[in-house]
Order: sequence, then structure tokens, then C-alpha cells
Amino acid sequence: MACDEPAALSGIFTHQNSTSTNSLDFEPNADYKFVESLEERYKCAYCHLVLHNPHQTGCGHRFCQQCILALRELNAVPTCPVDKETIKMQEVFKDNCCKREVLNLHVFCKNFPDCNSKVILGRYQEHLQQCLFESTQCTNDGCRDQILRKDLKEHLSQRCKFREEMCQYCNTYVVLMNIKNHEKNDCPDYPVPCLQNCSQIILKKEIEKHHAVCPEAEVDCPYKQYGCHVKVKRGKLAEHENSALREHMLQILDKNSRLEEQISDLYKSLECKEIKIQQLADAIKKCEKEFRQYTQLFGNNSNLMVSTQALASHLDKSARLESQVKQLIQMANQQQSKLDLRPLFDTIENVKQKIALMETYEQRLGLEDQSSKHDLQINIHKAQLNKNEERFKLLEGTCYNGKLIWKITDYKMKKKEAVEGRVLSIASQPFYTSRCGYRLCARAYLNGDGSGKGTHISLYFVVMRGEFDSLLLWPFKQKVTLMLLDQSGKKNHIVEVFRADPNSSSFKRPDGEMNIASGCPRFVPHSVLENTKNTYIRDDTLFLKVVVDLTDLEEL
Repeated sequence: MACDEPAALSGIFTHQNSTSTNSLDFEPNADYKFVESLEERYKCAYCHLVLHNPHQTGCGHRFCQQCILALRELNAVPTCPVDKETIKMQEVFKDNCCKREVLNLHVFCKNFPDCNSKVILGRYQEHLQQCLFESTQCTNDGCRDQILRKDLKEHLSQRCKFREEMCQYCNTYVVLMNIKNHEKNDCPDYPVPCLQNCSQIILKKEIEKHHAVCPEAEVDCPYKQYGCHVKVKRGKLAEHENSALREHMLQILDKNSRLEEQISDLYKSLECKEIKIQQLADAIKKCEKEFRQYTQLFGNNSNLMVSTQALASHLDKSARLESQVKQLIQMANQQQSKLDLRPLFDTIENVKQKIALMETYEQRLGLEDQSSKHDLQINIHKAQLNKNEERFKLLEGTCYNGKLIWKITDYKMKKKEAVEGRVLSIASQPFYTSRCGYRLCARAYLNGDGSGKGTHISLYFVVMRGEFDSLLLWPFKQKVTLMLLDQSGKKNHIVEVFRADPNSSSFKRPDGEMNIASGCPRFVPHSVLENTKNTYIRDDTLFLKVVVDLTDLEEL
């Protein structure tokens, strides 16, 4: 006889917080080799395999947890396959005594006879994580080899072509298969021959410094600026200078004669430009006078303060422009060939255009001020409309009957984000038990959480802070059903049920935005969900359903 008292099937699932710790367990439906023959009392009456999370019926037979659920799904009135007795769900209870016995059965390692370890079934997975004869993937990036754990160290240090080795020249660690390419293209200490055929071997990082002194490199004659365009090897440059000394002297004399003629022309040009600069200075003074007249004209009008400030700014610019012209006169004596008066003409023309615009500036000020006020009012109305539209969309999609249908699209992409650690979990939209009821939501870890990490989808139920919490009864005590919906129409849904634990902080009145999530860390294995024979995923989309039992729940 089992040592636990019967309980309703709705409460048979162990509920635990998302931060729960691992416990003894094993993978169901695996081919285990038991040290002693498996007794019939440890076999499921339905699948005939070793019992996984055993439950006992009123007729005394034991079943796996998933098997008893399968019987309930297959028949409206399930019957025991052994004695054909009707199974009453209220008499089914979790057989913890049997579970402890099963978890302590001894099994051989699957790698027997290489590994002769005997471990209890509950520690089987832990043993495989340490078994020296278990195949494991190489940890080097890019390597896909499966290696026995006992050979992994040797593989990583001696055999893997993706291991890192130190470059013999620069002492940098490089992937072995890329080391030759590194030496030829990236290694700064790799020895290379001089490109000028001087027979010297130089480090790659010093090749440019060597070319600056290489005797075989071709260089220009030092007298190139005077007209000698001969290219000669650096080692023979002195010989060229000696042999062409007369030609070089004649080229220098010719260059000096042309420079004297250019200097004479520059002096004549400078005199003309000084006259033009003086004319510009007079024009600027005239503009300054006109600016002051406009300032006096508009100074008594308080509505045109902005115009006055603009005119004052132009006067300042004019003063700075006059100072710049004086500096140009001084610079002209030193840099005759660089003097250019076109920017001054452009500046004066620009000032004249701005003066013309000032006459209509007063009228525009009033119109622009009125237009700015209208734009501000329009932007305020647009922001309010956008806020109302977002609120209406949220209200349209909210359920108030304690049921949530959650559509998760782009499953592959979201699971990949979870595996890479970028987005570990996703949350559903809120739903309510009534218009003024509890505010709730669901949270899913597509790559698993806790004991289901990497192998299962974890699904949790979350109590959120709501507007009417002060009027509701706490703690939350209702039964909650979590479902993965079958999209084939055959209703082969995966179902987990638990009743809220009133002693858990997950179901107290929320102090923050939401409580700690509570539910099933091993809700559904990836192998079942993603199996092409099943129809839980279609068009990269799956549906989850959460149902809150509203029985005995008083509606405000």
C-alpha cells in the first residue's frame, strides 16, 4: 500500500516556484538496464515501462503520471487496462513511497561494459554528466567532433584542428588551422624578403623602415624640384649627383630667374589688390551707417525687439568684417600669392540681401507667433489621440472570464533568442477573472527554466497587481489549468493542473508590479513539442491556454 492519502487529480501536479532547486529524477521512456530484474510492481500498468512519477488508482494499480492523463484524455470514462474497473479520478493519488523505491533502484550505466558503474535511477543523469565513457562535444569553437569524456583532454590539447597554438614568431595564440594564414598575412614578426631584391630578410613590421634606407630602392633625384626627373637606386645616388653637377647648377639658375620674374609680377598685383581692399572698406562703412539708421527707425517699437536684436547682430558682424579686412591688408604683404577677394564680395552681397529682408520682418513676426501656437495645440491633440488608441487596443484584447488564449508567433526565432541568453522569457497580455477581479498573466521560458532548462518549455502562472486588489480575498486560492493546444482538431492537448498554495508568496496580494511566477518548469519537452508527427506547432506558431477555476469565487 502507498503511504500517501488520496487526493483529487486536479492537485496531483507538484507546483514549484521558478527558482526551485533540482531533485532526484530520471528521463522516462529510456532503455534502462537494471542490476536486478525489474519487478512488476515497479512497472506501469499502461506502458509497461518503469514507473515515472507513479500514481495509484482506487483499484490498486499504478501508472505513470503521463499515462493516467492519457487514459483520461482517451476516454470520457477511463477504465483500468488490468481489471477493466472504472477509474475514479477523485480516488487517484500520487504514490510517493513507490516513487522513492523506484528512484533508488540500481541500474547499469548505458556505456556498460566500458563503464561498470552501478547507480541509483534517481542519480542516473548526474552520473552521465561525469561518466568517462559518455560522448561529449568538443568545446573548441567550430569543432563538431563527439569525443569520449576520458579522451577529451587529449583531443583538446593534441588532436583538435580547432585548438589554439602559439605563433612561433609573435607568441600570439591562433587557431591551428589558421596559423599558416596568420603567419603570412597578420604576424608582425614574420620574416619576409625585401621587395627591392637587396637579399636581406626583414621582420614584416620593420619592412617600411627598411625601405627608407634600402640601397636597392629607386628614389627621385634631390634636384627634382629644379627639373631633374631621373630615378636612381639609393646606393648610386651620390654617383649621379657628381656626374650631373653641371646640369643641376644650370637648372637652379633657370629656376631662380623665373622666380624673380614672378616676384615682380606679384608686387604689381599687390598694388591693385590694396586699392580694391580700400574700396571694400569704404563699402562696409556705408553699410554700417545704413544699419544704424534701421536701428533708430525700429528702436521705438516694442513689438520689434527681435528685429532690433537681429540688426545689432549684423552690426557686430560688420565690425568684425572690417577688422578682418585690416588683417587681410597685413597678410597680403606676407602671402601675396594666396590673397583672394571673392569671399569679401560674397559677404557684402549676403548682407545686402539680409537688409532687404528686414523690411518685411515685422509682418512675419506676428504670423509666425500665431502659427506656433496652433502647431502646439495640434501636437497636444495628436498625443492624446495616440494614447487613447493604445488604450482601446489593450481593452479589446483583454479577457474577463478567467481564460487566456496566448498565441506565440515566430517560435524558432524566439527560442533562439532564449538559447543565446538574449531574451530568457516572454510574458502574455494580462487577463482577469472578472471585470473587477484578479489581474493575471502567463510567462513562458522557451528554452526552459530550473530543472527544465535546455530540454523543456517552462510555463508559469503570475498574479499581477490590479486596480481592485483591496476589494478581493487574499491569498489567491483557485485551481489553475495550463494547456498546450493541439492544432489538428483532435484535442490531444497537453494539460497540467495545480491549485494555488495559500502559503506561497506567489499568491499573496502583490506588493510590486507582479508576484514570483509559479507553475511547471518541465511543462512540455522540446522533443514532443517540435516532433513533426505532432501538431502543436503550425506555421511557426503555437497556442497556450490558461484557465482559472471560478468556482466559489465571489464576483464584485
